[in-house]
Amino acid sequence: MSNHPIVHIEIPAQKAEEAGKFYGDLFDWKIESDPMYNCVQFQAEGGPGGGFVEVGQGGGHVQYKPDSVLLYISTDDIDATLAKAESLGGKTLLPKTEIPHVCWWGVFSDPTGNRVGLFTGMGHQD
Repeated sequence: MSNHPIVHIEIPAQKAEEAGKFYGDLFDWKIESDPMYNCVQFQAEGGPGGGFVEVGQGGGHVQYKPDSVLLYISTDDIDATLAKAESLGGKTLLPKTEIPHVCWWGVFSDPTGNRVGLFTGMGHQD
């Protein structure tokens, strides 16, 4: 059973490359561009990594906009976690979806409306 740590954070930015430079210079984070997925990723020593996503990217209920940082929590079973979130008053915004050869993810909103992502590595395809 997963202990549900925060494993990834997405920070919206007008220009992902510029945001990467800003945060890299500010906090000495390791910054890496990934042209395959059109994103700039960061790794913060001692904490979860993440990426800078362009404002306006996404679709449906997972639109990236300023002031809407999206964090991802690890789970062994995205479908079960989404069902539990719904039973507690949350709402599924994006059902379990594959990012080919990388991971599975989903997004729900809590009863207040905060969006939270779920993450499962490719080794866990429940």
